[in-house]
Order: sequence, then C-alpha cells, then structure tokens
Amino acid sequence: MSKTIRLPLALAAIAATAVIGVGAGLGVSRLLPDSGAPSDRVAVRNYVVAHPEIINEAIDRLRIGEDRATIERPFQSAWAGNPKGDVTLVMFSDYNCPFCRASAGEIDALLASDPKLKVVWRELPVLGPDSDAAALAALAAAKQGKYRAFHQALFTGNHPDKAAITAAAGKAGLDAGRFTADQRAADVEAELASNLSLARRMQIGATPFFVIGERTFQGAIGSDAMTAAIAEARKPTG
Repeated sequence: MSKTIRLPLALAAIAATAVIGVGAGLGVSRLLPDSGAPSDRVAVRNYVVAHPEIINEAIDRLRIGEDRATIERPFQSAWAGNPKGDVTLVMFSDYNCPFCRASAGEIDALLASDPKLKVVWRELPVLGPDSDAAALAALAAAKQGKYRAFHQALFTGNHPDKAAITAAAGKAGLDAGRFTADQRAADVEAELASNLSLARRMQIGATPFFVIGERTFQGAIGSDAMTAAIAEARKPTG
C-alpha cells in the first residue's frame, strides 16, 4: 500500500474540468476567440492537449485546496529546519512503510544542506495496528519536544512493534511515565483523527505523500525530485 497508486478517476475528472479555470490564469484567455462557448471549449481542449502538465497542476490545487494552513501546521515539535522557511515540505508517513524509511534519510540530508527549508511531518498510519501505535507514540514524543529524535530512532529499526517503540523512546530520552500517558492524550488522538480526515479529503492513497509548495507527490520520489520541487516552489510567481 506504500507504492505510488493511480489517482482516483473521480479526482482526475474534476481536475480536467478545473483546467478551464486554471488555464485562464496561465494565459488561455489570449487564445480564446470572442465568439461562442463551443469555440472556447475547443480552444481550451487544444491548449490542454499541448500542455498536459496543467492537469497535474489542477489536481494539486484541488488536493491542497483550502487546507494549506492545516497541512503545514505542525503538531507540537513535529517539524524541523527553519521556522520561517521560504518553502515548507510536508511528509505524510507511516513507520511501517519501507518507502517512508528511505525517504526519511533523504529529508535529513535536505535539512542539513538547505538552511531555508522547513519540514513538517504528519502521521498517517495506514498499515495496521503497529502503525497506529507508532503514530500515537510519535505524537506523544512531540509533546515532549523530542519528535525528531524519536522519529529517527524508530525509523532505524525494521518494524515498529512495542519493543521498537520502547527502545526508540529510550534513545530519544523521553520521560517514560509521561510518554505512556500522552499516547492516549486527547490532543494526540485528535491530531491523528485530523490527519486521517485530511488524507481522505486529499485522496491520499499511500505513503509516503509529500506536499511541496503548490505540488503534491505520492510515493518515494527521491532526493533529486524533492530538490527540484523545492527549487520550483522558490520561483517567483505572477
């Protein structure tokens, strides 16, 4: 379930319809004749055929929609990098996902090399009960200001079972009693429920899933693609 999947047809169909509005912002209006609507539709179709990349742009805009502030707002310490970063990279992940584990190291490298980048992690457990337990544990660690230390420690193992969670908590230096209690804290459970609801609205079908600027990416895309997306997000608009 962690591999890239095909975008649901319903979302793709909506995106295709939305291209008319997106295209106007890209200069399609200059191509449209002054006559009736059928000619307008033909002109838009021809533009989309010549520039199919705007379909992906429309899908990304639909996915992010009015949720950007929610997507980019971290839970407690579940973020790293520059607090006023010019680009925010958001990663939805599952500790039971090998593609997420591979991507985690790439993000660490990006943070080390890019002083203007901010990274926000969102827990999205989709691979069973151990994933759920690990997500709650990570959010509990975030309440102690040690999310990233726990995150890195847990991803060094192969399976996020109870023993691995306990070991990662010890490595991160968490207060054991508070850690246990916080895994069932109301704000931790509310955050996880919010992430799952957000994922449904965005039609996220697998982990990892990234939001970088105005773009979204599903699956392990690699550090080169992440770097390119960050560079694109930094380009001036208008």
